[in-house]
Amino acid sequence: MSLQAYQKTSQRSEDPRATEYRLFAQVTRALMASKDLPMDDIKGRAEAIDWNRRVWSNLALDCASQDNKLPESLRAAIISLSIFVSKHGTVAMRDPEAVDDLVDINRTVMQGLMPQANAGADERAVG
Repeated sequence: MSLQAYQKTSQRSEDPRATEYRLFAQVTRALMASKDLPMDDIKGRAEAIDWNRRVWSNLALDCASQDNKLPESLRAAIISLSIFVSKHGTVAMRDPEAVDDLVDINRTVMQGLMPQANAGADERAVG
């Protein structure tokens, strides 16, 4: 099966929450790996932080849409977090320890997306 066919099948059969969880797991792992990069590997750190910023920016854009069905208070909270993530990414570029805050935010969101039955096993995959 080609990669493209696999991706189409995955998109049709995967729960949207599981897709979001998987995306957050991938970007969070990239952030965690960026923290261990040498200080002079600016490109590697920037790629992970920018990927995280783009994920959050897309969430904010979705939440700003009038068609979004989430409660207004949750949409506002996601938009606020997106703004924080964008600003804090700049701090994390200079101070790799600041990446921990971004990881913590992503893990919190992942906990909210996680099905209760698989919560322990999936958390260990990113922990």
